[in-house]
Amino acid sequence: MKLVMMSAALSLGAGMAMAQDADLVKQGAYVARLGDCMACHTAPGGAPYAGGLPIKSDLGTIYATNITPDKEAGIGSYSEEDFAKAVRKGVTPDGTHLYPAMPYPSYAKMTDADIKALYAYIMQDVEPVAEKAPETHLGFPFNQRWGMALWNLAFSESVGFTPDPKLSDAENRGKYIVEGAGHCGSCHTPRGIGMQEKAYDNGSDDYLAGGDLNGWSVPSLRADADSGMGVAGWTDQEIVDYLAMGRNDKAAVGGEMTSVIEHSTSHMTDDDLASVAAYLKTMAPSGDLVSLKPAADAQATIDTLTAAKDLTNGERVYIDNCGACHFVTGKGGKDIFPELDGASIVNAPSATGLVHTILAGAKTPSVEKAPSVNLMPGFASRLSDQDVADLATFLRGAWTNNAGKVSTSDVASVRATLAQD
Repeated sequence: MKLVMMSAALSLGAGMAMAQDADLVKQGAYVARLGDCMACHTAPGGAPYAGGLPIKSDLGTIYATNITPDKEAGIGSYSEEDFAKAVRKGVTPDGTHLYPAMPYPSYAKMTDADIKALYAYIMQDVEPVAEKAPETHLGFPFNQRWGMALWNLAFSESVGFTPDPKLSDAENRGKYIVEGAGHCGSCHTPRGIGMQEKAYDNGSDDYLAGGDLNGWSVPSLRADADSGMGVAGWTDQEIVDYLAMGRNDKAAVGGEMTSVIEHSTSHMTDDDLASVAAYLKTMAPSGDLVSLKPAADAQATIDTLTAAKDLTNGERVYIDNCGACHFVTGKGGKDIFPELDGASIVNAPSATGLVHTILAGAKTPSVEKAPSVNLMPGFASRLSDQDVADLATFLRGAWTNNAGKVSTSDVASVRATLAQD
């Protein structure tokens, strides 16, 4: 009888351990989504997490590494301690310093529980791939990896997450995601002289104040406002919709953010998305803000486009190619055609993103809550550099928009990059 009871107890214990492991791996899979590991560590058409994605940076092209559990090509030989040190400090077991294209200054804020879960997921649920990713070869002096130790001393805070007692539990959860695993500052915070993020948390007005990524102006995420350009004029629900679906009733995703929506934010729970929106709404706008024109000024553009007489070339190109979707109001169609009046991409300091979108088009990702793909065609083969320059200049001054002119040389520079995308 004792043997039967002992056997039953052992079976129950083993079952509970397996259930705990499964829960840990499931949590790790979710943490991988929060950290957007897939986007950087998976090349187009490649195996998940096998690396090889070329990441353009001001230092040169950096290739993402293989982080599958293969012991030779990946990180299968890492202990959990090795893994935590690489993720949080950017140092591999052999002492090699990673480049900060890997956002370890942000990942340093991740909790021990999330690191443990992420390790369990990668080691137990990711398929090992025995092919090494291409080596990164940067020019001198950036090929001197030891120099990254000095960079870390000068520019990487590498500190854990500290909740803000002035924020609610939900806002602090959003703060943890945004500042930590979500590493939003990697793109949305301006860079300093050492190419470091100028701030890693909301203790500085520079944090999430907008930046520059490969020539594109990246918008500010500081959203504590009821109106204004881009996210500052969005409601909490509009922020949630954008992160969940890559679109809301005012905007549609484009550029580098498309893969973030596809691989990361569209997989977040409703509660986490709401927490992120709540946290962004605690930050007052800062930096060099673009002042839109008064709302009443929009009517002049509407009247001109409606009358369709004595149009400039930019206005004519708009009517012929853009008006059917974005209308004479520039307000587009809710959840389908984004607004152009007051859009951050239209009013950005650099027109590169706007010109790239006109030339190459854009499409939203297919995600669970929005499986249909909204497609804007590219006009590179249809419009000359002069037409695109005139159109972009018109857009940046139409309705309430208030940004500078675009030249044909600006357009030619962007067109020359299209073949490299």
